[in-house]
Amino acid sequence: MRNELKKTFVVAGLAAGLMAGSASAGAAEVQWKMATPWSGGPWLERDVEGYAELVGELTEGRVDITVYPGGTLYSPLKVTEGVQKGVAEISNNWMGYDWGLDKTGVLFAGYAGGLTPEGYMLWLYEGGGLELWQEWRKEEFGVISYPCAVLGTDIFLHSTKKVENLEDFQGLKLRTAGAWAEIASRLGASTVVMPGGEVYSSLERGVIQAAELGTPEINLPTGLQDIAQYVIVPGIQNPGGLLECQVNMEAWNQLSERDQEMLQLAGKLNVFESWLNSSAADLDAFRELQEGPNEIVELDPAFIDKAQEVTRQWADEQAAQNPWFEKVLQSQRDFKNKLKSWDEYRLPIGSLAE
Repeated sequence: MRNELKKTFVVAGLAAGLMAGSASAGAAEVQWKMATPWSGGPWLERDVEGYAELVGELTEGRVDITVYPGGTLYSPLKVTEGVQKGVAEISNNWMGYDWGLDKTGVLFAGYAGGLTPEGYMLWLYEGGGLELWQEWRKEEFGVISYPCAVLGTDIFLHSTKKVENLEDFQGLKLRTAGAWAEIASRLGASTVVMPGGEVYSSLERGVIQAAELGTPEINLPTGLQDIAQYVIVPGIQNPGGLLECQVNMEAWNQLSERDQEMLQLAGKLNVFESWLNSSAADLDAFRELQEGPNEIVELDPAFIDKAQEVTRQWADEQAAQNPWFEKVLQSQRDFKNKLKSWDEYRLPIGSLAE
């Protein structure tokens, strides 16, 4: 793997140098449309656009990808269908949006029983997760898929009600999505699933009391902190996750083997870049929340333990009904057990701050 990683950065550097120093590249041989669920923000403007730029560099201009904001090319929550039908040759996606088709996707996308961003990257590239990811997508959906960005840890809640323990959580009118909608209901919340664009007005009008949306970087520009006094952490409902790029099979087969490799290499590089960029941005955004008028609330450890217990029960039920879910879940759990030794020889990030 060390040699592969070294090759990754050498190839990236060479390709970038060729593009910067050579005027020989002609018009793109392949021009693709990329559907996304995102109307704007860092995921679209940084991570997705950044991936498209990397593809152009690594293929020396042979593959040109035009990125379309959510809803302009296909339904934002059905981009997988758009790729399958060939409306878009490629898409960016959060696999949790395919929840109604196969719940296995949340194991890769991020859910309460998942991994941190660093854990996801290790599991994917060193623990067999990527192979399972690609086999599942190809077998169940008929698309080529690979990671394109990693997601940080979400804020647990922006809430007008102080929530610290299980008792506080009872009856809470909560906006959420994916696996947590079911798990939070089992913990006593009254869950509502709605698009992200409706969260602010719903919280402002009292339709909901609390919302979970994304990481500090994603949430801060929405202004949720302006109408909800309490910022509740840690984000146990989504400690980390991933975005995918998925490609129409027919379009993929028209690429040369080298360009197929370069598209996946661009995804791997973008995972690393997104981790660096989002981690730094989350630090700044959370510091702004800490220094503002909001109250930062930490969940009671007993509530976290109960949530983990209920999450494990939920996941076991899904695994009993879905062979792919069971296969991926077991791989992820085995790798999480490996990670237990981290705190035995490593200091927590930030522990040496002065």
